Amino acid sequence: MPEPISSQQLIDKFWESVPPVWRRTRAQIRRIAFEKFQMSEEQFQVLRRIRRGSTSVSALAQASQTGLSAVSKAVDALVRRGLVTRSQDPEDRRKVPLALTEEGQHVMQAIFGEAEAWLAERFSPLSPQEMKSIMKGLESLRKAFS
Repeated sequence: MPEPISSQQLIDKFWESVPPVWRRTRAQIRRIAFEKFQMSEEQFQVLRRIRRGSTSVSALAQASQTGLSAVSKAVDALVRRGLVTRSQDPEDRRKVPLALTEEGQHVMQAIFGEAEAWLAERFSPLSPQEMKSIMKGLESLRKAFS
């Protein structure tokens, strides 16, 4: 019978595993965005947040804990590249909603598609049993943090 695992052992394994995996994954996504699409970290984060529903410069600045000026510059660059549009809110002219253009959506799909291919490459040496164990562990982790 396997030896029981203490909560401290689990915590230690969490810190040894999750942050480094997440850091490497994020670094890979940033590398793809920069190398393939000449996109700065700030521009990528703006696109990602617009894709997830942030639709104003102030909401983006708040979500990223970045100044309005930096976010506004990133948005300006993305608008010039045709990846983001600004529109006028008919109800409130002071509001300027942001949205991804079709090209912006394609760029995000390409970045995340390459990131998924990179992840698949990382997982390819694993046996079906190891993959199943990781799936169970990830589901348990998600439940623990829900």
